Amino acid sequence: MNTVLTGILVYISAQLLIGVFVSKKINTEDDYLLAGRSLGVGLATLSVFATWFGAETCIGAAGAVYEEGLSGATLDPFGYSLCLVLMGLVFSIPLWRRQLTTLADLFRQRYSPRVEKLAVLMMVPGTIMWAAAQIRAFGQVLSATSGFEVELTIACAALVVIVYTMYGGLMADVITDAVQGVALIIGLSILLAIVLTAGGGWQPSIDSIEPERLVLFKTAENENWLDIMEHWMIPIGGSVIAQELVSRVLACRSPQIARQACLAGGLLYLSVGLIPVLIGLLGYRLLPGLAQPEQILPQLAQNYLPTFLYVIFAGALISAILSTVDSALMAASALLSHNLIVPLLGTIDESRKVRIARLTVLVGGMVAYWLALQTDRVHSLVEQASAFGSAGIVTVVVFGLFTRFGGAYSAAGSLLAGTVIWTAGHYAFDLKTPYLIALGGAIAVYSAIALFELKRHKISRL
Repeated sequence: MNTVLTGILVYISAQLLIGVFVSKKINTEDDYLLAGRSLGVGLATLSVFATWFGAETCIGAAGAVYEEGLSGATLDPFGYSLCLVLMGLVFSIPLWRRQLTTLADLFRQRYSPRVEKLAVLMMVPGTIMWAAAQIRAFGQVLSATSGFEVELTIACAALVVIVYTMYGGLMADVITDAVQGVALIIGLSILLAIVLTAGGGWQPSIDSIEPERLVLFKTAENENWLDIMEHWMIPIGGSVIAQELVSRVLACRSPQIARQACLAGGLLYLSVGLIPVLIGLLGYRLLPGLAQPEQILPQLAQNYLPTFLYVIFAGALISAILSTVDSALMAASALLSHNLIVPLLGTIDESRKVRIARLTVLVGGMVAYWLALQTDRVHSLVEQASAFGSAGIVTVVVFGLFTRFGGAYSAAGSLLAGTVIWTAGHYAFDLKTPYLIALGGAIAVYSAIALFELKRHKISRL
């Protein structure tokens, strides 16, 4: 076993031990799913940052920028950092004040239990796809450092994250997020410094980047501004109301802390997220012609870092992945256990609720592992995870949270319309802007049914 792999295994073991230690303090469902609603601004900020700063930012975005230039950074870091800031400015305080356990609770409170269950069925697939993307990225890192086949390392990665998440609960996630966030910043900063040195310093490195690779809003011959808007709306609309982010908001001690944590986490995300982007730009000259662009970060680290620093860097990559995948599996677990399974069982004690939540982590992890084996690119899997079902979800959340317009039928119709339109547009008709069309369709269906409900209500009062 080589030194690098040994260091990585030690790092992973430490994360597992932290999860097991914290799990001893879990007594209730709130403890497991929301860390006892006790987070302060420091831990919450680092958790928001580390949860979202996953495989897409470290591996997917660097690979996309390596391949396409700066225009490949639309999703990350710009789209997702804007998503976090938007959560802080618009959604955090209203969501916190409703004292929800999951986002699906809003659908029950505002609409009906049936809409709640339908929303869960729409949200869980995207969350599982998100987890699958992180598991695949974890496997790629292990493959690059160990020399084993990617399929084998993905299996090992899935086993680690499932066990880690089952034990820890949200409080363990948050504490390890703090450790992982610091490791991320240190590891990526070290690699950037080494890459800049290899390029002759800051100015020569920047001067070596071709001007055409520095265009953020690039349109190809067959693209237009609607295509660009599609790429921006997927991370914003698809992730601003994601259960992974909402759980951090609900776990804060106060609405003000929730708002501050999202704003600070978004700015930190943008700042640190620019490091992989810059490395992707510089790596195009240092390692030209890579067959797999998403290997640019691991390959640069292997080529330029001494063993000790490479262990730190590998730990940083694994930190990014672990902090995201455990949150994704926790989100799926919360939705399935709290909103689907527990209501079917009637009145049960808190310890049984926790056991059910842990079991759903196991099932969700196994499905995510299977999905991780079915895709070749982390970037594409994350984009699909953000888009699936979210057009209807974000539409219903906005109407439900900020207006009294519309009822259960309009919410259900909008959820179904958003999912069906995006699925058909993306898979069956291969449309260029399926998300924008799905979002417009979800809004139109919600409004039309809500107006019909309003008219029927007025007639019934005559």
